[in-house]
Amino acid sequence: MPTVLDQAIESTVARLMADDGPLAVNYVEKYGVQIPAIAKAPGNLRDYFAFFCAMNAEKEFLIDGDQRLTFAECHSAARALAGGLVEGHGLKSGERVGIAARNSANWIIAYMAILMAGGVATLLNGWWQGGELADGIRMVDCRFVLADAQRAARLQGEDIGGAELILFDHDVAPLEGLKALLAKGGGTETELPAIDPLDAATILYTSGSTGQSKGAWSDHRGVVQGTMSYVGQTLVFFEILASTGEAPTMQPATLLNVPLFHVTAAVPVLLQSFAIGRKLVLMPKWDAEHAMQLIEKEKITYFVGVPLMSIEIATHPNRLKYDLTSCTAFAAGGAPRPVEHVKRIKQEMEWGFPLLGYGLTETNGVGCGNFTENYLAKPSSTGPATKPLVDLAILDDDGNKMPQGERGEVCIRSIANFNGYWNNDEATKAAFTDDGYFRTGDIGYLDEDGYLFIVDRKKDIIIRGGENISCPEVEAAAYEHNAIAELSVFGIADDRYGEVPGLVYYTKEGTELSPDELKSFLQAKLAPFKVPVHFWRVPEPLPRLGTQKIDRVTLRREYNAKVKALEE
Repeated sequence: MPTVLDQAIESTVARLMADDGPLAVNYVEKYGVQIPAIAKAPGNLRDYFAFFCAMNAEKEFLIDGDQRLTFAECHSAARALAGGLVEGHGLKSGERVGIAARNSANWIIAYMAILMAGGVATLLNGWWQGGELADGIRMVDCRFVLADAQRAARLQGEDIGGAELILFDHDVAPLEGLKALLAKGGGTETELPAIDPLDAATILYTSGSTGQSKGAWSDHRGVVQGTMSYVGQTLVFFEILASTGEAPTMQPATLLNVPLFHVTAAVPVLLQSFAIGRKLVLMPKWDAEHAMQLIEKEKITYFVGVPLMSIEIATHPNRLKYDLTSCTAFAAGGAPRPVEHVKRIKQEMEWGFPLLGYGLTETNGVGCGNFTENYLAKPSSTGPATKPLVDLAILDDDGNKMPQGERGEVCIRSIANFNGYWNNDEATKAAFTDDGYFRTGDIGYLDEDGYLFIVDRKKDIIIRGGENISCPEVEAAAYEHNAIAELSVFGIADDRYGEVPGLVYYTKEGTELSPDELKSFLQAKLAPFKVPVHFWRVPEPLPRLGTQKIDRVTLRREYNAKVKALEE
């Protein structure tokens, strides 16, 4: 039965959609069907930045160490740098510009500049090693790569195709840190090219079951609409609170503590902040106590991160030293949150509520949300589909809708979905049904209230604290060691990260390879988050299915039981 909050959300969305309201929709053809789009959304990200930076001009936007920048200051710097890219560097519309760097104010302003110049902002994973970075750069044929010193060092000696590497600095004013973009001419007065809503805007990378990372590209319309879906969600809750006299009066503020190359940071955190006038306080490296210090100092109102972050705050031994009461929402995304964490967060921080979002890189983060009392009532659910844009379906392998309550693949159709994997038509075709539903690879069902419950995963993917890890990719790296005869990689349940990689291996006759030696071998080849946490060497070949494939399911069950037994 719908809760009081469900009914309030339903009626508020309906009111905001009516009479040319802020959530009014029109319909556009995509995938051969008519799908809704928010009618009043800007047509491209350059217009989006310009409109909302003007609206919120004097408000603080980016707090990065000693730097405190307003919306107007950020837009002014990005506009000058966009001119430098176009006139000085000759960037053409649609050319890919990679960003390989840690989080910083200058990362954000570089991102704005690329999009304003008509380039495609290509968000390289800053945790990748040199070979992985180079693969990502070549995959989409970047024209330029903006890199900080640490990532540039990793790229030394790597083949980055025809890309030009441009270094930039953190912790200094934008036009100083990014001065290389202005070194060849151009600036604020440079005329910028026209941007069509269907022009390519962003590329984010995602690991698939094949083991090869893929570049998921989206057009300006999709990214803006995905962002406005989040803005609409925020507006709905503001209206509900206002109706009870509880509307917030201070400027919204959030910690930016997840990597900007991740969809959670890029869309619901960063891009949404322009529209709602939200202050972003950057944390280059996660530390729970430092987070609490910043929540108190900067009056943070909203916290979002991978599930482990909010539970670390709730259970931190020094939590009572800090006033965290400005923060009334503790959101999580990117990985399931254990049910016991939901209740513990509310118990320890009674003034706030845990929240959960469900979306993917390929949906620009858009999907479902479970909020406040509803989340406490159904803590194992991701919540219902976000209105008015998301069409959520549970489908069988042939694309047929499953009856309510029955399990199938979770599929999402919306105007915010990505367009495809760059230069990978085969993977793109496999990702969609003929009528435009994106196949998430998650197995789930819908209850009688339309709440989504995810129960399994179809793909060989491990989600470690919000980062996707392809099992075949890790296996391929390990097979490069001459001593390996066969192996398997799978997820091991973990209280901190949700799950972590485990690896079981069998060596060739007459060879020796200790777990520590194999771990060191992989550390030189893979980003740290991909390196297995658990290693087991076995004395006999691994179990196989009737197809002669290694039985990963049985191994995962067996070794999860071993780890659990050791912990008890």
